[in-house]
Amino acid sequence: MKANNLFSRLCGIALIVALAACSSVTKVESDLGIKGAPDWVNEGTQLLGNKNGRLFHGVGSAAAMGDPALQKSVADDRARAEVARILSSYLEVVSSDYVAAEKAAKINVNEEAVSRQIKNVSKVNLSGSRIIGSWRDTETNIIYSIAELDMEQVKSTLATVSEMNEDLRLYIDVRAENVFDSIKKEKK
Repeated sequence: MKANNLFSRLCGIALIVALAACSSVTKVESDLGIKGAPDWVNEGTQLLGNKNGRLFHGVGSAAAMGDPALQKSVADDRARAEVARILSSYLEVVSSDYVAAEKAAKINVNEEAVSRQIKNVSKVNLSGSRIIGSWRDTETNIIYSIAELDMEQVKSTLATVSEMNEDLRLYIDVRAENVFDSIKKEKK
C-alpha cells in the first residue's frame, strides 16, 4: 500500500514535470570556438535531449605524445571520464530527490545506503558508454573524442543491479527522464 501511494504521487509529479518539459527547446552554445571542428568538440561535455533520446555526452582530449594509438586511447578514456562525471552528478540529484521524497512521505530511509547504491549504479553504467567519434585538430595535433551514454542504457542496467532497494529502483524508473530534463534546463 505504501509503495502504491508513493508511486501514485511520483507519477503525478512526473506528469507535471513532463508537461512543463515539452515546451523547452534544446540549445547548446559553443564555448571553445575551434574553427573547422565538429560541433561536439566546441559544445563539450553535456546532457543532450534530442530525437535520439536523452544522452550523456562526454568530450575528452589528448595532446600529441608520439604514439597516435596511445593518444587516441587517452582521449577516449578522458571522454568516458567526462561521462562518468556528469552521470555521477546526475545520480546525486536523483539520490537527493529520492531521500527528500521518502522523508516527506515520513518513510525512514538510510541515506548512506542510498548513496552507496547510487555509486554502484554509476560504476555499472560506465561500461555502457561508447566512443561515438573522434577528431584531430591539424593545427595543434590534439585529438578529441566523444563518449555517449543513453538514458535507456542507464535504466536497463539499473534493472540488473541486484543489491538495489526496490523503492529506489522504482523511483529512478519513474523519475529518471524528468530529473534529466530539469538538470539540462538548469544548464542553459
